[in-house]
Amino acid sequence: MNQERLYNIILGAHISEKAAVIADEANQFAFKVAKDATAPEIKEAVETIYEVPVKKVTVMNVKGKVKRSWRGTSKRPNWKKAYVSLEAGHDIDFS
Repeated sequence: MNQERLYNIILGAHISEKAAVIADEANQFAFKVAKDATAPEIKEAVETIYEVPVKKVTVMNVKGKVKRSWRGTSKRPNWKKAYVSLEAGHDIDFS
């Protein structure tokens, strides 16, 4: 796969309480990924960028929230999230 495409698939780490819990308990990490990314592409991108072996990738589409204000309603954009399970004994350091 094209190296430039690999670096455009992973948009960033998704940091939340749930992501912190699964990182500690199940050795999984959550990433915000490109909308057109597939599970094999995400696996290859994580293995290339972070140099860790990936066991499994689960991908889901997240619907944007509808927000209300005094001006009316607006909708945040939809996005795609990937949960990546790593092999035992490996870790990703985001610092």
